[in-house]
Amino acid sequence: MTAQIEPALPPGLLLAYYGDDFTGSTDAMEVMTAAGLSTVLFLRTPDAVLLERFAGVRCVGIAGSSRGRSPQWMDAHLPPDFEALAALRPPLMQYKVCSTFDSSAATGSIGRAVDIGVRHMPGDWSPMVVGAPRLKRYQAFGNLFAAVDGAGYRLDRHPTMSRHPVTPMDEADLRRHLGRQTNRRIELVDMVQLRDGAVLAHERLRTLRGDDRPVVLVDVLDEETLREAGRLVWEEKGAGVFSASSSGLQYALAAYWRARGWIPAQPSLPQAAPAPVIAAVSGSCSPVTAGQIAWAREHGFAAERMDLAAVLAGSGREAELARLLARAGEAIGAGRSPLVFSAEGPDDPAVTGFDAIAQGAGMSRADAARSVGVALAEVMRRILDVHDLRRIAIAGGDSSGEVAGALDIAALSVCAGMAPGAPLCRAWSDNPRRDGLELVLKGGQVGARSFFGDVLAGRPAA
Repeated sequence: MTAQIEPALPPGLLLAYYGDDFTGSTDAMEVMTAAGLSTVLFLRTPDAVLLERFAGVRCVGIAGSSRGRSPQWMDAHLPPDFEALAALRPPLMQYKVCSTFDSSAATGSIGRAVDIGVRHMPGDWSPMVVGAPRLKRYQAFGNLFAAVDGAGYRLDRHPTMSRHPVTPMDEADLRRHLGRQTNRRIELVDMVQLRDGAVLAHERLRTLRGDDRPVVLVDVLDEETLREAGRLVWEEKGAGVFSASSSGLQYALAAYWRARGWIPAQPSLPQAAPAPVIAAVSGSCSPVTAGQIAWAREHGFAAERMDLAAVLAGSGREAELARLLARAGEAIGAGRSPLVFSAEGPDDPAVTGFDAIAQGAGMSRADAARSVGVALAEVMRRILDVHDLRRIAIAGGDSSGEVAGALDIAALSVCAGMAPGAPLCRAWSDNPRRDGLELVLKGGQVGARSFFGDVLAGRPAA
């Protein structure tokens, strides 16, 4: 098959994706919008009426929750969304995964998503781009690395991901890690082949593709390999391919398109104005978010811990939600921003003792975790029903999904830059109290220590 060498970007839709959680979905939207390509993220499978409202966009996404779901859930729920995206006839269809590859054979199986997704596109290979240097994620010879606090770690030795409470990373070689989730052939185009020029990478790919539609990982270590990964995917897309990738795919495509002169030379997003007060909730257990909560507390935010045992006990849930709403109201009345959180880092007793808390409530760990997210969503919904706030922040991928899903929002678009991977979004809703709401959905590893203050001030991270 001959690579497609085009004189310009084609008209119409360039990419359609399903995000395995809400924070990652906005991350992907940010990259495309900053590249000058209009993008909309739907919070449910769009019908014809909703699609018509955003006619002419260059990228379409659906925010999902599969990262925390079982393969059986994926079998039941992913095909309709993949069918809806494929019906838009995009040249590239993506299952957007976290850049730390959160997954296992039992939870958030990326392998299962690939097995389902490749059926919906005609391509004879499935590219996988995970590295994203802007997010401090790097893939070399198939192994994934991430930097935190100025130090780089192989992912199976990463201080957070190696201890993840649901999908701990014990293998940094993504071929081996993914091989636990699918029987599909898994191959690699490595950084040496990319750096030896486009010809060698294309030749390598042609020896790998086949009727069995293998996954082909593509190394990304720096800006050069990022651009060449984008070149390989775009020029070898044929009649259309399915890709399970992080936002590294968006970064790679934009880097290649930029090198060709097809999009503006510099990515850019507007800067937001400051807000007088914001409301925030956090269901993240990461040490990064713990530091951000501590910073917020030290700088005038009214940080309030949710009592998980009370929330999970049927008799105590309503009283605890009412208490949190009252405390948030007191803060807003005093001109302070409320921040309701469920835990402060992986060593918090709410995390280390969560199994016991769930057991005490007669719930499985997964059901209890989802109930905490629902409770955080209910707190935010009640705050917004009572107080006329125009900007909110949510930390944690699963929490973001629960909150956004509870607010009667149909779609999101990016309105300003904030932290890399966590833009300020504008909500589109038929509910006038929600339409135009500004919100930031932040993953656990994302953002500077001053993140919540940055959202309040409307300033992007330095």
